[in-house]
Order: sequence, then structure tokens, then C-alpha cells
Amino acid sequence: MHREYHRWWSPNLQRDMELLIFGHSGAKVLVFPTRGGRFFEYENLGLVNSIADKINDGHLQLYCVDSIDTESMYCYWAHPHGRINRHKQYEEYILQEVLPLMSAKNHHPCTISHGCSLGAFHAANIFFRHPHLFNKLAAFSGRYDLTWQVESFGDLFDGYYHDDIYYHTPTHFLQNLSHSEQLWHIQNSDIVFTIGRDDPFLQNNHIISGILNSKGVHHRMYEWDGRAHRGRYWRKMAPLYL
Repeated sequence: MHREYHRWWSPNLQRDMELLIFGHSGAKVLVFPTRGGRFFEYENLGLVNSIADKINDGHLQLYCVDSIDTESMYCYWAHPHGRINRHKQYEEYILQEVLPLMSAKNHHPCTISHGCSLGAFHAANIFFRHPHLFNKLAAFSGRYDLTWQVESFGDLFDGYYHDDIYYHTPTHFLQNLSHSEQLWHIQNSDIVFTIGRDDPFLQNNHIISGILNSKGVHHRMYEWDGRAHRGRYWRKMAPLYL
């Protein structure tokens, strides 16, 4: 399997960022890691190996990026305004640095946004905010409202709320999309969600599904037995839904 390692100084984040590429051709898959996960997590969890046939046959090419979650959403010492601002810088890193690299290396017309757990939030958030840049979303075991409180999971902004949080919360801003080019692109994309029936964010997934239904957005949602929030489940999901 073709494998490449890249590292460069990010002007958007003012720090070095790393990523791994797997495969030589095919649909480009932007892969976000789980909470605090690294660029090598997808490989370490066995997910790259679970779709090795698709990669080796030239159907998929993965771009596994690093996270900065401990500097943004999970940087508890920072004011919530600073947390969301750092997240916005991360999005600019993806938009201005990673996606251009993907386009330069691979001219395939299909780009997929993908992630598991908090990576599913990142994948969905950038997909719904910039749907003209993507053709498909594959979000596994995700939470699409970081203010949502359930079990031990709290509001990651501690009750603080303003426009930046609104526009980076899919279940909030999607409700008010209507007759726009952004909505048209979403309606003409392939969207897949997976969630365990015992996952604490099952209801949050039902909410985003209901919003998409109300907007005429066809999508698929698959509910798995149990919590289904571990690598051994995602290794089964990836070959089915990517």
C-alpha cells in the first residue's frame, strides 16, 4: 500500500502539523481523528487495514489529519471564545492547506469528509458549512451539537454562546437553511450516519436526521446494536459505508 508522511509549518495554526496519506488514487477521503487523536490513529485502530482492498485497488485515497482538540474544544483553561476561535483556525488550516494538497495530488472529482466520534463532528461540521467542496459525508458515532449535555458529556462552551458557536453547530445552523446554494449542494450529496442504539448521542443523531428530512435532504442513518463506539465497530462500518 502506498503510504506518505507529510509535515509542515501551518501559517493558520502557527505550529507544525502532520498527516498521513494512504493509497495512490480514487476518491479522496479527508479523515478526522477522534477526540484528541493523532494523524496515525486511523491506521493504529486498524481502520486503514479494514479498507485495504479499496485503497490498493485505487478506489479510495485517505488523508488522515491531526487534531488540535486540546487547544480548542477541550482546552478547559481557555475562555470559550478562545476555544471556538482556535477551532476556526483549525478549519482554515483544513480549507487553505489540506484540501489544496489533496487537489494537487489527486484530481479525482469525489471528495469525502469522514470521521469517528468527535472526528464525526469535525467531518460533518466542515461538510455542512462548505458542501460545495465535498461529495459525501461518512460520520460514525458522532455528536453534532457540542453544547448538548448527556451522561458525563457536558457543554464544551460552558453555557457561552454566540454566532461563531451557532455557525459551527450543525443542528443549530442547518435548521435555518432554506432555498440556498449551500442547501442545494447538501441535497445533492451522499450522506451517511452511523450510531449505536445505546450511544448517548443517539437522540442528537435523530435530531440532525429530522432536520435533514425537513429540508428534503436524502441521507442514510444506520443504528447498530449496543454502544458501537469503538474501533472494533468502526472497522466493520468503514468497508460498508465508505
